[in-house]
Amino acid sequence: MDKEAPIIRRKLSQEVFDRLLQWINDGDYPPGSMLPPERTLMDVFKVGRPAVREALQDLQRLGLVSITHGGGAKVTEPTAQSVLSQIAVTVHHVLANSQQNLAHLKETRTFFESGMARLAAARATPQDVADLQAIVELMASSSSEFAAFMRHDIAFHRRIAAITGNPIYMAVSEALLTWLSKYHIGELRKLGREAQTLDEHRHIVDRIAAHDVEGAAAAMQVHQTRAADLYKALPDH
Repeated sequence: MDKEAPIIRRKLSQEVFDRLLQWINDGDYPPGSMLPPERTLMDVFKVGRPAVREALQDLQRLGLVSITHGGGAKVTEPTAQSVLSQIAVTVHHVLANSQQNLAHLKETRTFFESGMARLAAARATPQDVADLQAIVELMASSSSEFAAFMRHDIAFHRRIAAITGNPIYMAVSEALLTWLSKYHIGELRKLGREAQTLDEHRHIVDRIAAHDVEGAAAAMQVHQTRAADLYKALPDH
């Protein structure tokens, strides 16, 4: 510790933020409830309106409250998806400036998707399998239209995550797909890539339909390992 480091004076808005956050975390204001009006907070904390407004805006940026003009600040119901969406800009910055970080995220997705395939094989219903097969056929019918092909490709992975029935898995799957989609360099456009992807997806569905948990995981591992080469950091501009 630097014994000569200066003492930094905290902003009033940070003090207000900390108090409001404590109220929320302690359950004084549960999800769905309204925080006190700005004027009340000004009187309670003995601060001006700017400090209160800045604190409330910071809470809103974190997804902890929603603010409506003239309606005050309402405590939100936190979800995995809302939490992950809050860090999207930061993730993009991290990935755009580091090839190593992008490689780490690709490795994470490969591990995650293999786990999703394993769970899907254990839990899939006939309807789940039919839905996956229908998505693969949509991919096949749009193989000459790259944008449509990729939309169905993403839908395929979303559907596998949905089979797990776990909203956190679904949110993580959506976040990974969104974050990595910015770095796809279009290698599927090359001759044979669409056909290869379709074959891999059909094999994954076959293993899920057979409730072959290890086979489904292995098929997804092969698919993701090959697909990981189709991403790279965006070029500098």
